[in-house]
Amino acid sequence: MSTVHRLSNTSWVWLGVAIAVALFFSPVGSVKAAEISTYGLATARADLRNKAQSSYRVLCFHDIRDDVRNTFDKFPEGTAIDTQDFIKQMAWLKENGYHPISLNDIFNAKSGRQSLPEKAVLLTFDDGFKSVYTKVFPILKLLNFPAVIAIVGEWIETPKGQDVAFGDAMIPRSQFADWEEIQEMVASGLVEVASHSHGLHKGIIANPQGNTLPSAVVHAFLPEENTYESNAVYAVRIQADLAKSAAKIEQHLGRKPRAMIWPYGIYNRVALDSAAAAGMPVTMNLDNGPNYLDGSLQQIRRSLLRYDDGVPGMVRLLASPPRSDRGKIPAQHVIGISLDSVVDPDPVAQEANLSKLLDRITLLRPSAVILNAYSDVQHSGVAEAMYFPNRHLPMKADLFSRAAWQLRTRVGVEVYAAMPVLSFDLQVPEAASGHLVAAAPESVKRGVVVQEYRLSVFDPVVRKAITEIYEDLGKSGIFSGIVFGDDGHLAIDEDASPAAIAVYQNQWHLSGTVGSLQRDPAQLVRWSTLKTQYLDEFVSTLAKKIQSFQPDALVARSLKDDVLFDTRSKMHYAQNYHTFLEQYDFAVVNVDAASYAIKQNAIKLNSFIKNNAAGSLASQKSLFEVNVGSTNAHRAEAIMNLATQLQLLHSKGARHFGYFPDGGVTNAPPERDIRPVISIQTEISRRLK
Repeated sequence: MSTVHRLSNTSWVWLGVAIAVALFFSPVGSVKAAEISTYGLATARADLRNKAQSSYRVLCFHDIRDDVRNTFDKFPEGTAIDTQDFIKQMAWLKENGYHPISLNDIFNAKSGRQSLPEKAVLLTFDDGFKSVYTKVFPILKLLNFPAVIAIVGEWIETPKGQDVAFGDAMIPRSQFADWEEIQEMVASGLVEVASHSHGLHKGIIANPQGNTLPSAVVHAFLPEENTYESNAVYAVRIQADLAKSAAKIEQHLGRKPRAMIWPYGIYNRVALDSAAAAGMPVTMNLDNGPNYLDGSLQQIRRSLLRYDDGVPGMVRLLASPPRSDRGKIPAQHVIGISLDSVVDPDPVAQEANLSKLLDRITLLRPSAVILNAYSDVQHSGVAEAMYFPNRHLPMKADLFSRAAWQLRTRVGVEVYAAMPVLSFDLQVPEAASGHLVAAAPESVKRGVVVQEYRLSVFDPVVRKAITEIYEDLGKSGIFSGIVFGDDGHLAIDEDASPAAIAVYQNQWHLSGTVGSLQRDPAQLVRWSTLKTQYLDEFVSTLAKKIQSFQPDALVARSLKDDVLFDTRSKMHYAQNYHTFLEQYDFAVVNVDAASYAIKQNAIKLNSFIKNNAAGSLASQKSLFEVNVGSTNAHRAEAIMNLATQLQLLHSKGARHFGYFPDGGVTNAPPERDIRPVISIQTEISRRLK
């Protein structure tokens, strides 16, 4: 056993005194007394009391260091916790009736062999830092707190005296625990070891520009072959890494790990399946919120502690709702971005544009960015090319994954991928090229049709191509959700294509032409209902394809605004607002920012708010997106009216709102005008007043 880092008797006395002071004197006491309303402690207590013996929280720590704030410039690791803060956090848990539990407790409670205590919390420590042995382990023993530590095989296996590649830095091997110290902690019965992968806690080259993204979830770009990893090669790489990690832990500790803790909290379906195959049924991410005994062990939520959180930050995290709980998603202030404003043939200029975008979003501080994953320089709503590698359309640049990851990690915003449902400009020799939605011949002859370019959802070749495009998006990037465009609709005189007619007649048993269906009230209702369901099922297929790679991806679907404000329009467009609320996390409604529309929007919104009480699905899940246009003559006017429109939305009770498109690399709309309205910090300030 190692003795170098054991605490002396004097140190044990000091530690006991420190915890006693933390338990009974001002830092913790002042938080408990003065900050209960600000940080939602009452909410946390009520929530956990109601969920007693059926729920638990998980906290994620990393390195524990002395004097973190004054040494931050020497080792800028934002997840390091000051030793004094950590002692206070553990003391606060003890004093306030929280019960740290083990993985065994969770397994036993799920199988009915025991109950979880009220205020159950699992403590986890990532990366295997030396401080887990020198600072955390003594506190765990003193308080009898169990914990899980997650180790990276490559780092632990690095020989003494060498450096470890930790992100972009090289740090001494001595900053990580060794196997002897880990064995001592495990032997205590308080510590269980989880895998943090063998060698996936790093970035790999993910595009031709040489940018790196998390190794566990992206298909590597192979410069020497000028191509990307295939699905099969990627899966084998992940499987091999997790199997190696499990084998190494078993070799040194005598048993394989039961849990996999994903590097950066990022994972996909291939990773989940690989972990299960390696004998790890439990996997953990970095999503806030409670966990429930009837939930999946493969998607355990953990709340990440950062260097400046202290006790108040931990209390906030213990009260945080899960991101994906229906009706509990925090208010979203969103900005829509087209990557057409960032892309440049010159890689240096493109990187500079991306930096400008990141700086702008940092200044504006929205909660989320909706990022177009496709190119639409004509501003027609039709995808002309893609910003990710795919099988069916040209790739303008492999830019989406890079931009999404930078926005997520450097700016700290959620990123949603915006995509059409049917509007893809497939060209010959693509099999689906020209397989378009067709209007009824009678309508065309009367000249009452303004035909929008969309591929026919009824055509099997089209469905296959679009599904594959979504599959390629899912495996190429890391993002929080998908926003489907409002092009997923069919007008009252559509679709009259041969593939559509075949479905009407052979599957739905409708008779006659599209014109005759329109004229027969009974058939018209049935036809419109079936079209709506058909579109919904196709969008559901695309969402599931995305979620097979991004399991926690939220789903939003845009609808024609008439469908929201006029229930008769649902038949006209084959869209149903109430179905959207049931099926998706958000229903996205476009709002015109032109001056003539402000009064009209106010009237519509007054009616909408009046008919939908606060807390209803409609108020909780409607996301209003103000469209300021692109290059048309009304854009300047729309930008001038944007702040007014957003303030109107907020004043009428809209919970989620934003605008599209932002200038990206330009100051349009002006930061001074739009920041007070769009910044999520403004929303937080309002709620704290």
